[in-house]
Amino acid sequence: MKKHVLDLKVVENVRFHDRYCLLKLTSDKRLPEMLPGQFVQVKVTGSEKTFLRRPISINYVNKERNELWLLIQIVGPGTQKMAQYVSGDIVNTIVPLGNGFTVPQSVTDLKILLVGGGVGTAPILFMGKILKEMYFNLVFLLGGRTKNDIMQMDEFQKLGTVYVTTEDGSKGEKGFVTNHSTLLVSREFGKIYACGPKPMMEAVAKYAKDRNIDCEVSLENMMACGIGACLCCVEKTVKGNVCVCTEGPVFNINQLTWQI
Repeated sequence: MKKHVLDLKVVENVRFHDRYCLLKLTSDKRLPEMLPGQFVQVKVTGSEKTFLRRPISINYVNKERNELWLLIQIVGPGTQKMAQYVSGDIVNTIVPLGNGFTVPQSVTDLKILLVGGGVGTAPILFMGKILKEMYFNLVFLLGGRTKNDIMQMDEFQKLGTVYVTTEDGSKGEKGFVTNHSTLLVSREFGKIYACGPKPMMEAVAKYAKDRNIDCEVSLENMMACGIGACLCCVEKTVKGNVCVCTEGPVFNINQLTWQI
């Protein structure tokens, strides 16, 4: 897909709490086509310690309002500065980058599981929107360390059935997503999509492989350039080492060399 360098205007900055915010961006022109699982590179201005653009997953695209949503986990000077943006601020972006999730070609009785952990829920919401528009039967499994890592519940509940786990038990079931007491035991899924911490995705991948379920994961390797030049985000695959930013970030688990 063609890449665009765009100056986008902040419509709203929704601050969930001290660790996450949601930037809603728009443009005077129609936003380019974007796919679930792709990401953008954001130029952070006004931060002396931030020299490189920051890769942020596409959280949601609202075509009616011509809005692009970015869910930001606040972890360093770059994201701290982004969390301070206010309505009317201009954000320079390169969009879209990478390859997204594979959308099933036809609607069947296929039941689809979408798993997200922490900020990894971001691309899962957009993928759910696309699948819901195609009338698929969707189940979401969201996980986090605490209840503060579970966000946008209202948006997810519009798209399908939602299950939640937290490591401390502050919301939903206590434990990891793959330890859910009933969902993964009693349900049969035809396709799984996942994004989150690598240990979580490896566990989901093992669950899928053991049951011969087609599964795609969106990797969160550290990225710098976003175009495959810096080699920061290399991942070993069955075909050799590849750059996640250009060959991914979405991979079928059969492409990866994880010990699952």
